Amino acid sequence: MAKNKLKIKKGDTVKVIAGDDKGKVATVIKAMPKTRQLLVEGVKVAKKAIKPSDKNQEGGFDMREMPIDISNVKKVEE
Repeated sequence: MAKNKLKIKKGDTVKVIAGDDKGKVATVIKAMPKTRQLLVEGVKVAKKAIKPSDKNQEGGFDMREMPIDISNVKKVEE
């Protein structure tokens, strides 16, 4: 059984080549080889609702990066 190995790792600089954030250059926060996805800083940001709780009385919204497929990015050589 072959391992799912990615050529892009955490900390690498990548350029988005497809999607809404096309053209952005950013750093990889997390690589997920099993699903072939990456978390890229400032790319595919979604607004998530947070329910009020004991820690957070107000609740509200949180902006989070969502995973992007590895085929939509290209590694940038520095």
